[in-house]
Amino acid sequence: MITLIGSKLAKEGEKFIYLGELEECKDCKFKNLCHNLEVGRIYKIKSVRSTNHRCKIHLGGVKAVEVEISEIEAIIESKKALEGLSFTYSPILCDNSDCENYKFCVPQGLVEGDKVRVEKVLERVECKNNLSLRKVILRLI
Repeated sequence: MITLIGSKLAKEGEKFIYLGELEECKDCKFKNLCHNLEVGRIYKIKSVRSTNHRCKIHLGGVKAVEVEISEIEAIIESKKALEGLSFTYSPILCDNSDCENYKFCVPQGLVEGDKVRVEKVLERVECKNNLSLRKVILRLI
């Protein structure tokens, strides 16, 4: 998938969250190429093209980049933490937003109902709600 991103941000391996179109983009000739991603998803830059294009938003212009939806670190129930397992994602329900693990229990880039696959199983997680949890790397499928 090819899109445009600010030249200063265009580095292979970098990740970003696509937040959507700005008002200043409405009349731009590159609008369809810049705004061809899904809002709220995390993307990883696979390669960067060398040509720079002018942009009203980004100082220094924009560059074409090849992107893919990024893998996401998340916390899931231990019983689902098996490499290669595919399932329908549901965040860990927790109201303790001060917890150090909260951002992984409700990670950006995933929404309830997404189809995901466990790419890698990481460490066990201590949960103040006494849930059996593991940190994993998930990929949308």
